[in-house]
Amino acid sequence: MRVRTAAVRRVRRLPRPRTLRARLTAGLVVLLALSCAAVGVAAVVELNGFLTGRLDQQLRDVGPRFPASLEHGVKPSDHDGDEHGDTRKQSAGTFGARLLGVTVTNAAVVRPGDQSTGLRAPLSARDEHTLAAVPTDRRGHSVRLSSLGGYRVLATPGRDGDVLLTGMPLEPVETAVHRLERVAAVVFGVALAVAGVAGAVWVRWSLRPLSRVADTAVRVSELPLASGEVALPPRAPEGHPRSEVGRVATAFNRMLGHVEDALTKRHASEERLRSFAADASHELRTPVASVRGHAELALLHPGPVPPEVQRALERIAAESARMGEMVDDLLLLARLDAGRPLERRPVDLTRLVLDAVTDARAAGPGHRWTMELSEEPVTVTGDTHRLQQVLANLLANARLHTPAGTGVRVSLETEGRAAVLAVHDDGPGVPEELRSGVFERFTRADHRRRPDHRGGAGLGLSIVAAVTEAHGGTVELDTRPGATTFTVRLPGGGVAEDGRAGVSSG
Repeated sequence: MRVRTAAVRRVRRLPRPRTLRARLTAGLVVLLALSCAAVGVAAVVELNGFLTGRLDQQLRDVGPRFPASLEHGVKPSDHDGDEHGDTRKQSAGTFGARLLGVTVTNAAVVRPGDQSTGLRAPLSARDEHTLAAVPTDRRGHSVRLSSLGGYRVLATPGRDGDVLLTGMPLEPVETAVHRLERVAAVVFGVALAVAGVAGAVWVRWSLRPLSRVADTAVRVSELPLASGEVALPPRAPEGHPRSEVGRVATAFNRMLGHVEDALTKRHASEERLRSFAADASHELRTPVASVRGHAELALLHPGPVPPEVQRALERIAAESARMGEMVDDLLLLARLDAGRPLERRPVDLTRLVLDAVTDARAAGPGHRWTMELSEEPVTVTGDTHRLQQVLANLLANARLHTPAGTGVRVSLETEGRAAVLAVHDDGPGVPEELRSGVFERFTRADHRRRPDHRGGAGLGLSIVAAVTEAHGGTVELDTRPGATTFTVRLPGGGVAEDGRAGVSSG
C-alpha cells in the first residue's frame, strides 16, 4: 500500500502542461503513441502466432521419426538407413526425447553439420520435469530448457507405452519477433517525434486567433478601469464564425463593446456630477458667507436681544460656518477630481508637522500629543497649503473621534526616496464594517469611536486621500482596538538644506 502511494505521489509530481497549446500537443502525441503501441503489439503478436503456427505444422509434418530412433536406448547410428534412425532428413536443432512415465530415458538434438547421428542432449532435473509436463494432445507447446533454450515441442504416444517428444528451436521465431520489435520501436519513435513537432506547429497556427484574444484580454486587464476616461485597446481579430475560436473572438469583442459603452457613460456621468458639485459649491459659497455675515452682524447689535433670538443667531452662525467648510471641501474635491494642477515647490514637512501638532494641542488639550521626527528636516515637492490640510485633517480625525486622554503620536521619516508620515492613536479603532470605505466621501464613524461627538460631514479623510494621490503618494489605514495608524507616503522625500534638528516632544 505504501509503495502504491509513493508511486502515485511520484506521478503527481511529474511536470504537467499548463497552456492549452501544450495540452493539445501532448494529447495528440499521447493518442498517437497509444495507436502506435497498439499497432506494434498487434503486429508482434500476429507475427509470433504466424511463425509459431508454421513451426507447429513443421513438427506435425516431421512426426516422431527422430525420437522413435531413440527407443530402447539404441543409438541413432545403429539404425542408419532406417526411416526412424536416419537424421539426414532432420533440420539442425531438431530435438527428440523419449519419456517413460515421468523419466526421460534418452534425449538428443541434431547439431549443425550432423548428417548421421543426433548428439545426446544434457538435461537437468528441472528440464525433465518440464518435458514430462507436456500434454500428449498432438499440439505444439513452448518450453524452455536450461541447456538448449526455447523449443516448440509436440508429444506423441509411442508403441511401448512411452511418449515421444519432437521439438524445433524457437530461436528463428524469437529473432524475427525481436527484429520486428526493434524496427517498430525505431519507426514509431521517429513518427512520434515528427508528429510532435508537426502537431505543435499545427496547434500553434490553429490557436493564433485565440492567442490574440488572450493578448487583448491581458492588455484590458492592465487598464485602470476604476475611474476616469478609459481607452480600450483594438479589438481582437475575429476568425470564422462557425469555429469555436471565431465564436470566442466575436463574443469577446462584443463584450468589449459593451464595456466601452458602459465606461463611456460612467465617465460622462462622473463628469456631470463633478461639474455639478463644483458649480454648486462655487454658487453656495456666496450665500453661505452672506448668511454667516448677517448672523454675526446681528449678534453685534448693541440693543437688548431676547435669549431665544440670541441662541438662534449663534446656531445660525455656527451652522453657516460648518456649511461653509463643507462647501470649500466639496469644491476642493471637485477640483482634484478634475485634475487641476497643484503647486509644485519645496515643502518642509517637518515644519508643517510642528505647526500642525501645536495647533492640535491647543484645540485638544485633553489628548496626549507626541512627535517622533528624524534628525534632519524632511522636504518634498508639492503644495504647501494642501499638505498642511492633510496634516490638519489627520490630527482633527484623531482628536475628534477618540475620547479624552487618548495618546496621539505623529512620526515623520524617510524611506529611500519617499517621505513617510504616520499618525497613530491608541483609541478604540475604526469599526470593521467601515474600514474598506474610510477614505470615501461622507463616511462617518463618529458615533462609533466617540459617541459624545456629532462629527463633521465625513469629507476629511477623503480629502487626505485625494490630496495624497494628487501628489503621487499613497495613504493606508492599519487599525485595531487600541492602535490606529494612518500612514502617508509621499515621493521625493529629502533632507532640508538648513539642517534643523529633529524634535521629539510630548
